[in-house]
Amino acid sequence: MPDTFFGWVIFLLNEYGDLFIQGTVNTVIIAITGTILGFLIGLLIAIARTIPILKNGFLIKKILLKILQFLLGVYVEVVRGTPMIVQSMIVYYGALQYFNIDIPAMTAAILIVSFNTGAYMAEIIRGGIISVDRGQTEGAYSIGMTHWQTMTSVVLPQAVRNIIPSIGNEFVVNIKDSSVLNVISVAELFFMSKSAAGTYLKYFEVFFITACIYLILTFTVTKILGLLEKYMDGPNEFIIHGSQSNSSAVIHVHKNDGGEK
Repeated sequence: MPDTFFGWVIFLLNEYGDLFIQGTVNTVIIAITGTILGFLIGLLIAIARTIPILKNGFLIKKILLKILQFLLGVYVEVVRGTPMIVQSMIVYYGALQYFNIDIPAMTAAILIVSFNTGAYMAEIIRGGIISVDRGQTEGAYSIGMTHWQTMTSVVLPQAVRNIIPSIGNEFVVNIKDSSVLNVISVAELFFMSKSAAGTYLKYFEVFFITACIYLILTFTVTKILGLLEKYMDGPNEFIIHGSQSNSSAVIHVHKNDGGEK
């Protein structure tokens, strides 16, 4: 048997490499799927919560809209106000106890992460919508666009660009927070690490490997999202071709201060 720290690390990688790979793959699947579904849930909630309640609108419509926005607000506050580990226990074991529904662990994991992320994304997207100049929304309404058309065609394209860093942060958080799903026996990275550590009781060495894998995942995601954000910023120089003189001008944009020269 190995007699050094790194000797044990190499031994455990050789012995349980398949477990680490399987756990990593499941963690990535949960994080990606949960973030995408959570974004879609948050998007719909944010759009619904920003629908204006007109004073001269139909009474029934106003009442229904207020009820909907209240319920969505309750969902956001409850989910954001309780830990994901508690939500996991309630959803997984509550469905079995009260509805006799035995949800597969991976399915339950994706549902839990999606609905948890949806509450946070709803507030992130709502903040992004509010950050867009109000005059653009009013201009869209003035030409007869509905709230949905205004959101999808005018506001959201700008809002999403503004909230990309926050979306990326939620993705990174989901990679790490998926570890709490081990309480419902989801075969993610942390769960697999506990299985590997239990045989030789080498918890420090095993979780050193686990920490390195999490660090690699989060670092890679952060760098990819940074490149995406830079790509969406566009080039530093824009060439504008004159329509009358056929001349062209180059505008240098300083992104840090928003100035031009």
